[in-house]
Amino acid sequence: MEKLERLLEEQIKLNRYRTLLSIQNQRDGFIYIENKKYVDFSSNDYLGLSQHPAIKKAAVVAIKKFKNSTCSSRLLSGNLELFNMLEERMANFKKKEAGLVFNSGYQANVGIISCLCSRDDVIFSDKLNHASIIDGIILSGAKFFRFRHNDIGHLEDLLKKERYKFKNSLIIVETIFSMDGDKAPLKQLVKLKEKYNSILMVDEAHATGIFGKNGSGVVEEEDVSEKVDIIMGTFSKALGCFGAYVACSKKFKEYFVNFCRSFIYSTALPPSIINSCLESLVIVKKEPHRRKRLLENASYLHKKLKNTGFNAIGCSQIVPVIIGEEKETINLSIKLKENGFWVPAIRPPTVLKGSCRLRFSLNYYHTKDILDKLIDVLVN
Repeated sequence: MEKLERLLEEQIKLNRYRTLLSIQNQRDGFIYIENKKYVDFSSNDYLGLSQHPAIKKAAVVAIKKFKNSTCSSRLLSGNLELFNMLEERMANFKKKEAGLVFNSGYQANVGIISCLCSRDDVIFSDKLNHASIIDGIILSGAKFFRFRHNDIGHLEDLLKKERYKFKNSLIIVETIFSMDGDKAPLKQLVKLKEKYNSILMVDEAHATGIFGKNGSGVVEEEDVSEKVDIIMGTFSKALGCFGAYVACSKKFKEYFVNFCRSFIYSTALPPSIINSCLESLVIVKKEPHRRKRLLENASYLHKKLKNTGFNAIGCSQIVPVIIGEEKETINLSIKLKENGFWVPAIRPPTVLKGSCRLRFSLNYYHTKDILDKLIDVLVN
């Protein structure tokens, strides 16, 4: 108990203490907390699909037709035909042979990486990869090396030095990095994975639904679907639903079904969620104006922030502004809150020490008028 108290006190002193908020509602780009309404810049509901009437209807239809819960893992009696339909549709969406649904992005990354690699293998991971990727790597027991963020030269140096000391090699990156909002250099990564006989896995959690001609992601935008071995992503962000997926070869899917513990030992997602996901993939293709507007507004905000002297980074719907230290970032977050904008301060361990930031997560409901008012508050 003394250790717990000491660690909590340390969090408070470092301005890193966190608490859970009681949120009353989120809709139309707003968040309601303690009977107050704020413009929401914290949600990953990038396309506003979480409240799309067709997707909500799909959930209701499934609840009426099926049980509220599958009450079983998919390898027992939880594998409804809906799952097979969703996996086939996701595979087509990602231009891969097969798909497999997971209960969350965290479970997908931890399970896939830890069953794919072992002590005889090596993993090369971008330094800014998500915590779920890092935890999957640690759980695998494989030797791993972290290369500097998006630094292809550093990655190749590591591959030259370390790759052939091990049996199998995995390179893993996010296509849109969740805290920096920038893109991975996929075409260069493909060349390295081929040159050094490695498997390339990408996390499209923040790209699916937004980038590419059909909204499939950065892999589609860069036209490297056939070259990327494992494409993982989530339904819980731009697609407005819940759960995660992996798109891959039939052989990889067969292997994951047999050896991936986070898949095998989890109760299957509810039918209402799966049916919602099926509908969301239809909407993404039918309503491209949502991602077009989102990216136009993100570019608009990024330029205005840069022009007013802020250190805005990224090239996506995630627009981070680097502030630096914890206290200054918290104070600016409070100022925005007082003026009707919900923008949480992002602090260590989520980001590196000294790189605290305000992370503006844009969505379909944000307008240029809202963004102009946001800039006015920041400047004045």
